[in-house]
Amino acid sequence: MKPFAIAGIQMQVSATRSNVEMMKVKLDILMNLYPWVEMVLFSELCAFGPLTHTAEEIPGPFDLEMQKMAKKHGIWLLPGSIFEKREDEIFNTASVYNPNGEVVTRYSKMFPFYPYEVGVSPGKEFCVFDVPDVGKFGVSICYDMWFPETIRTLAVMGAEVILHPTLTGTIDRDIELSIARASAATNQCYFFDINGLGSGGSGRSIICGPDGRVLYQGGSIEELIPIEINMEKVKRSRELGLLRLGQPLKSFRDHIGDFTIYQNGKKHEYLESLGPLKKPSRVNELKDLKMQEKSLKTMDNRTEYKRDTGEND
Repeated sequence: MKPFAIAGIQMQVSATRSNVEMMKVKLDILMNLYPWVEMVLFSELCAFGPLTHTAEEIPGPFDLEMQKMAKKHGIWLLPGSIFEKREDEIFNTASVYNPNGEVVTRYSKMFPFYPYEVGVSPGKEFCVFDVPDVGKFGVSICYDMWFPETIRTLAVMGAEVILHPTLTGTIDRDIELSIARASAATNQCYFFDINGLGSGGSGRSIICGPDGRVLYQGGSIEELIPIEINMEKVKRSRELGLLRLGQPLKSFRDHIGDFTIYQNGKKHEYLESLGPLKKPSRVNELKDLKMQEKSLKTMDNRTEYKRDTGEND
């Protein structure tokens, strides 16, 4: 099995102007420096930033530009994602192009970052595709990986590499890095998590191997990240065990019938008890303040009573 070279592009993303031309420049630079790269991955919402008013129909102008770039460089290309207008809904959609500039597949994020990614509808279909003579690839976007069932499903569908464009600028990035490693290890696959900068995230992209070890972790500057992978390592890990130890996919296969909690139509009383999915507010803080005010008022009244009556503690 021949090696395969994948590069992530971690770049500044603006929310006030298109980033498409800079994406094309970065891609030209990457391919000039590293002509051996065969697949390129950008971060989530890299092209237009994180605001839904930039949504456009797919296929559309951005689609055509990326088809041209894939064909120009003869590469597999996943240019992050964009907000897609689809009838009366908006989806967070990533497209994959082959070296001929053809659309191979599209994937809409299954778990928008609710309750913060307001107005974005969830996709319903998992996404895997084949790179001939190389292997099977799965696509996942940002918050999807917080739900281990998503990456496990891609692995069960045969994915040996997970392509995971991300937009994270929040304080939980350290946690995401650990999830990326765990996703690679528990599913015995390569995991490419590419984050943006500025309005596109805080960087620190990470690439993990099928044993969960970090192959590379970026900083918080613009970076071109070319990594050569060997799909044989995935096959050997899944056959012989992670580090010749646990064989999680085989064990999952052998006990998959035990997971009846995921059956369609099954009620989940505990999950329902957690309440609605909504942004935290200061309601509880206001309640606490009122309780404190009430307590202080009671203490003041008690002090005043003692003064008037001459009562001692």
